[in-house]
Amino acid sequence: MILSRRQLLSRLSCGFGLTALAGLSHASPRTPLFRPRAKSVIFCYMSGGFSHVDSFDPKPELIKRAGQPMPVAVQRTQFNQNGTIQPSHWAFKPRGQSGTEISDLFPNIGALADDLCVIRSMTAKFSEHAQGNFFMHSGFPFLGYPSAGAWTSYGLGSTADNLPSFVVLKSGDSTVPHGGAGLFGNGFLPALHQASFINADNGEAIANIKPREPASLQRSRLDFVSSMDRQFAATNAPGDSQIDAAIANAELAWRMQAAVPDLCDLRGESEPTKQLYGLDDPDPKTAAYGRQCLLARRLVERGVRFVELSCLSYNIGGGNAPNPWDQHGGIKDGHGRMGHQVDRPIAGLLRDLKARGLLDETLVIFAGEFGRTPFSQGSDGRDHNPFGFSIWLAGGGIRGGLVHGATDDFAYHAVANPCSVYDLWATVLHQLGMDHEALTYRFGGRDVRLTDVHGKVLSSIIA
Repeated sequence: MILSRRQLLSRLSCGFGLTALAGLSHASPRTPLFRPRAKSVIFCYMSGGFSHVDSFDPKPELIKRAGQPMPVAVQRTQFNQNGTIQPSHWAFKPRGQSGTEISDLFPNIGALADDLCVIRSMTAKFSEHAQGNFFMHSGFPFLGYPSAGAWTSYGLGSTADNLPSFVVLKSGDSTVPHGGAGLFGNGFLPALHQASFINADNGEAIANIKPREPASLQRSRLDFVSSMDRQFAATNAPGDSQIDAAIANAELAWRMQAAVPDLCDLRGESEPTKQLYGLDDPDPKTAAYGRQCLLARRLVERGVRFVELSCLSYNIGGGNAPNPWDQHGGIKDGHGRMGHQVDRPIAGLLRDLKARGLLDETLVIFAGEFGRTPFSQGSDGRDHNPFGFSIWLAGGGIRGGLVHGATDDFAYHAVANPCSVYDLWATVLHQLGMDHEALTYRFGGRDVRLTDVHGKVLSSIIA
């Protein structure tokens, strides 16, 4: 009888050959191509598109021309209810020794300007939320492609034996941004690399995470199911990495039953640490986001590769649960509340990572899917603007106290060192020790990658 490679592996050494096969399926940690500057990524995603005009991109010209029509051609917007020039609702100030100007919308984050690399020339190809979210996460504007977190997991594997390598945190009324759970999916990569959702609120962090039967009985059931899956794979689906991934996911879920409750138990954290993250804030949404930030630190401490956080909504000016930063009206009120929600917790996260020596090896990203217009929508909102907006990075070998690129005098279009989503992820992968052009997966007859056929490493922002 002729045996397939999978059948041979399953029968040799009592099936231990499948352990090697799991390694080939990128389930175990691997050595990066070159020395990494970062081990983990924390992605603070500001779903809905926060206004760079009101936060990280000061423009005196907008103050001079407040209330006037735009003196340059205006591109079509999402709703075409375009008004006149609307300057920032918050004053900008030079921050830190670097003098980076950041508005009073983010006073706590601004105090850490010397740790931030602010990119003021980010661009996107899409101005609709679902397409923009997919594009920012996967480099493609539609469902079916792996998220950056899945690519990171696939490229580096996991150093956490009892936790997934890619985690999305939620709390309170935070929901998945427009586009759905596919934003965090594995696409065509083995299912082992998709995100696991953890609820950061008090209570059960993952549904059914607590065993409801004796461990010995559960272990017996798992062994039986695993043996049946392996037999099916060997006989009917040789070479199917998805079956390997299903087996690996079941084993990981078994180990997570002990690890996740311990992860989410914050009783061992000091009161000053909890206050640093804003867990005592009178706004319960700020406290909830602070808990996400604290859990993000605990996750990267335990070796999780990629962690994404989710904002909570106040349902103001068009901002809703999937798009809490989406203020088409009442932007001062809506952005003000959203700024308060995330400012103290994220600043606490940066300070805590730095104090523990973790910021050097953890890359923190703050970004939305696009920016907002320098002119009003209606009387007091802002529409979507993908032509030039701001994001920032900190830690992970990125130069702090730096401003990269620029928009025009109206914060409308990127005019100096324009950057793309592809450039962002090329740089992130580089800091993790991976070549974005070499990290590929054969699918549909081509070698697909996170950066598609684009992207350049932003070497000037690397320390």
